[in-house]
Amino acid sequence: MSDTLPTATRVSDPGIRTLYQLENRWQAWLDVEAALAQAQADLGIIPHAAAAAITKAAHLSLMDRGRLNEGFARTGHTIVPLVWELSRVTGEEHGGWVHWGATTQNITQTGDLLVLRQAHTIFLRLIGEALAAMADLAERGADMPIAGRTHGQHAVPATFGYKVAVWIDELLRHVERFQQAAPRLFIAMLGGGAGTYASLGQMGPPVQQGIGRILGFGSMTVPSRAIGDHLGENICLLGMLAATCGKIGREIYTLMKTEYGEVEEPVPPGTVGSSTMPQKRNPKLCQDIIAAAAEIRSCVPLALEAMTTEHEADRTTSVMFDAAESRACIQTGDMLARLGEIMRGLKLDPVRMRSNLDLGGGLIMAEAVMLDLGAALGRQHAHDVVYDSAMAAAEQGVSFGGLLTADPRVTAHMTPDAIQKLLDPTAYTGLCSDMAREGAARARAAVKGLGA
Repeated sequence: MSDTLPTATRVSDPGIRTLYQLENRWQAWLDVEAALAQAQADLGIIPHAAAAAITKAAHLSLMDRGRLNEGFARTGHTIVPLVWELSRVTGEEHGGWVHWGATTQNITQTGDLLVLRQAHTIFLRLIGEALAAMADLAERGADMPIAGRTHGQHAVPATFGYKVAVWIDELLRHVERFQQAAPRLFIAMLGGGAGTYASLGQMGPPVQQGIGRILGFGSMTVPSRAIGDHLGENICLLGMLAATCGKIGREIYTLMKTEYGEVEEPVPPGTVGSSTMPQKRNPKLCQDIIAAAAEIRSCVPLALEAMTTEHEADRTTSVMFDAAESRACIQTGDMLARLGEIMRGLKLDPVRMRSNLDLGGGLIMAEAVMLDLGAALGRQHAHDVVYDSAMAAAEQGVSFGGLLTADPRVTAHMTPDAIQKLLDPTAYTGLCSDMAREGAARARAAVKGLGA
């Protein structure tokens, strides 16, 4: 999958691509250079006038793009031409204090974490929007009976709202994981060339802490350029979020199949499903989610591989982390935008759900019959009795209820009316409705906390 927005849908780009454009990354690096200068001035390492001049100059709009392009083409270096240009714009008097005591990765990694923090803000907003829509959906489907399925087969009845409560439960834990990871993830690095603080000595840790304070970050305990577990954790969290979203997309994709027909993702008027089959109403949003989720998860092995940095630094693994993060974040934005769109516009068909519940002719209620009969016969004996009727109904295509009412082992303990009542799937949904409504309440509380 490319990082271009798929044309098959009408969902807008939530803004992650803009964050990962080179110009935005450059500005983030300049922001770190400004924070470095301010922190050093506060500690008396460089003049306050120099820090003020560097901060004033640290805006990409003030840079000569031609000089930058020529410098990058000539040097092939990640940041040196940007440092040169910042020094030039700062001016002769103070330009020599730019990038004092720092190495490239100190600036780029810290700056890229500024970009990632912007991305996380968007992710949490999108999750909040999806949760708000899920809360409404859970309440709408709280009492809507649907076939619960295990191993692809009818199991026991559930409600659609219960399905949504499951989705809500997972997403809420993903929100917690992002929030818990933030102090580990958003940390400033300033250890110099090999992470030893050699360039700044005893002033190194307080300068790093000062950068963190200015940027709203923490500070690395050991500022090694070989440390990447926090970067790997971020990709792993995105991969887990993608697994949940992919599961939701696949579930809706399946329930939207013609043979199920229980739900349908939003299909705006004028949407064309096929160039040759005019009737097609395809699950395009679900397909986008499933595909994006797969690409995000594919970044997890790359991120874990990137953690295996050699010695004190190795640009190879930085390149790998850059690729994994940008790809995973862009696709996460697309995925979450589509998830919210589906949740807000999902159509439910309770008539079709009930029709599908009845496909087994009451077989989905075998457990309820067994437990009721088990009060008289014992659970295992009752299981054997009901099993005989269930297998005969499935294999011979005859009525499950009829077989039960014809079995003296059953009728010795329950009347035909009692059997018929036990075969009502709407009376055996357990606590699905309660869990759906509780899930809706939890989702709304989380949305308030996110400020979405």
